[in-house]
Amino acid sequence: MSADFLLPSVRSLATELSAGSTGIPLQRRNELRSLAAIVGEHLAREDRARLTFICTHNSRRSHLSQVLAQLAAAFHGVNDVECFSGGTEATACNPRTIAAFERAGFEVTDTSGGENPIYEIRFAKDAMIRAWSKVYNEDGNPESGYIGVMTCTHADENCSIVHGASERFSLPFVDPKEADDTPEEAATYDERLRQIGSQMFFLMEAVSEQID
Repeated sequence: MSADFLLPSVRSLATELSAGSTGIPLQRRNELRSLAAIVGEHLAREDRARLTFICTHNSRRSHLSQVLAQLAAAFHGVNDVECFSGGTEATACNPRTIAAFERAGFEVTDTSGGENPIYEIRFAKDAMIRAWSKVYNEDGNPESGYIGVMTCTHADENCSIVHGASERFSLPFVDPKEADDTPEEAATYDERLRQIGSQMFFLMEAVSEQID
């Protein structure tokens, strides 16, 4: 798969993530294949699939999952997949998450400032995602017919019903917050970005194989 359309600063990341499936445990691979099958069903039935990645505060893991899944979909040519994120409550997209995106090569612009800034995160000239903290079914996110993907155990356990979702899928990741304000902070966020990214690339590759 060619990465020529990506920003030069993102190309090496995409190449790395596309080759990172060997580090994914077998159980998680099977979970990702199951999710890919659901995405494929949506594409076959509706000609599109919308995934909303959900964690409690929509500040870290759900944003990482959204952006990296959209990058992976573009990389694998799965053009009718749209990715969103939200929380069970709104706070702010954590600046450590934004810093991790910047270190990984994404172009990030704060367009609003304030306590809950709206960031533009760009991975290609014509591909940009607006990231800010919001409740998962808030305006701007799908209200129905989407796949709700739970990226944190707390949200998974405390949000048994995802309103408007046609399917609810559990795909939790460890919160990088555990390393906040420690010497390991940047390395932990970078590691989580790559862990989530390699799984999103595996997911979208599996989706692309279904629709070829």
